[in-house]
Amino acid sequence: MAPLDVSDQAVAALRAYIGAARRAVQERCGNGRSDADQRAVHALAWAATIAEALSQLYSWARRAEAEQAFGEGEALVVQIAFGEYLLQILGGLPMSQNELARPADYYAGDAARVLADDPAVRWFVDNGNVAPARAALAALLIDDWRPYEGLGDDLLDAVRDQYRRFTRERITPFAHGWHLADALIPDALVAEMSALGTFGVCIDPEFGGLGLGKLAMCVVSEELSRGWLGAGSLGTRSEIAGELISASGTVEQKARWLPGIASGKILPTAVFTEPDTGSDLASLRTRASRQVDGSWRIDGAKTWITHAARSDLMTVLVRTDPADPGHGGLSILLGAKTRATADKAFPDDGIDGSEIGVPGYRGMREYALSFDGFPVAEDGLLGDAAGQGFRQLMRTFEGARIQTAARAVGVAWRAFDLALAYACDRKQFGAAIAGFPRVADKLALALVETIAARELSYFAARTKDDGNRCDMEAGMAKLLGARVAWSNADAGVQIHGGNGYALEFEISRVLSDARVLNIFEGAAEIQAQVIGRGLLSQGA
Repeated sequence: MAPLDVSDQAVAALRAYIGAARRAVQERCGNGRSDADQRAVHALAWAATIAEALSQLYSWARRAEAEQAFGEGEALVVQIAFGEYLLQILGGLPMSQNELARPADYYAGDAARVLADDPAVRWFVDNGNVAPARAALAALLIDDWRPYEGLGDDLLDAVRDQYRRFTRERITPFAHGWHLADALIPDALVAEMSALGTFGVCIDPEFGGLGLGKLAMCVVSEELSRGWLGAGSLGTRSEIAGELISASGTVEQKARWLPGIASGKILPTAVFTEPDTGSDLASLRTRASRQVDGSWRIDGAKTWITHAARSDLMTVLVRTDPADPGHGGLSILLGAKTRATADKAFPDDGIDGSEIGVPGYRGMREYALSFDGFPVAEDGLLGDAAGQGFRQLMRTFEGARIQTAARAVGVAWRAFDLALAYACDRKQFGAAIAGFPRVADKLALALVETIAARELSYFAARTKDDGNRCDMEAGMAKLLGARVAWSNADAGVQIHGGNGYALEFEISRVLSDARVLNIFEGAAEIQAQVIGRGLLSQGA
């Protein structure tokens, strides 16, 4: 039996399983808001994420088939993915290195037994992720076969080709040196990225952007991050600021800021996080007060602000109504600032910062900022609407998390690339280690999971581009993408052996970069909470 012949049946069985599991959690946990329900809600979220990933992988396979590009390798990807992920759902999904989500954890024991008895599921459990399939896929990889990656859109395929060439020539050969030197992304590279339109991918052409949507943004972020996470992440700041201003800004704010952001002349930074609040934005304390002349004054502290010194514009989440201690007292200010000079990182009055040293995710640098009377112009209130900051910010989280998922996919690809190249070159006992079963297994699973994560990120982007709310889809994409990036990087280090722990080998950087993906733009636990509560909000 061919894997594709039973994949649709397995997807249908999975959807029924997730529906039954959701109803079981609803009966016991209601809306899932209680901390006591957290494990069940998060376990359900993980199971739904894996089920959706398999559904999107099936869609990818059908698209490849329609393009007459579905061959032996693609069939093995489907076979191994369905076999492995179904076994994980039935036996235990890794939510972290020491937390497994089993069906009983989300009251799905009976539903799991029904799932296991489905004929299509049984076929994949027995024949899916088996040693001969992994060996066959690894052999294809060693022989330079690569999987289908068409997007069904000539323009998007051309964008991928353009950014892949650019990354291969201008980023990949130099990225590790920049990382080891803890250097900023070179100005010359920023200019080249600007010329490609990197910072205006989703900005309307009226303001100098490309207006291509989130799927194009995914492709761009993935390819750049495949060279270096720092390069792939530089556009995130422009993406966040651009979406904030496009969605919520006044006509004047759009005209003033969007053309510069799209062209790369204005480099923005997002200033949201505070030392003691993390994801609890309702507890935010940095305050902004109106002055007699109508301008604003910011006082307080922020932390983990990426690219703060070299930026020209800050989107700052502040409390403008001290009488409202919750979300309703928050606003976003657009604060113009001066870029760092040779002598001072923060030349403006009223702002200072200290760099936070990090093992990876370099190229832009992280800062803790302190504001003491930092001035913002009278027209700096986003949308000229006080008290709307939380709502305005929430609208951008979907796009930011989709982009983070795409960055994770790019990092996962780089880890795979490095592991495969090393395994083919490295000889032990007279043979390349790529042929050793435990190494071949790692390579095969790394490829399979990367494709699954990629297709989930594309699904979230397409959902957003269709004008639909996609907080769950974005959360799923980030949740799985971050896990796969870390898993691939860890496997890559293991394949390198002792060399993987040496700073001179690029895989050591990829491991450091991969780890942050599970933390920023909402940690894995936050994503699981968003997904779980979204599922529980659905009708029975």
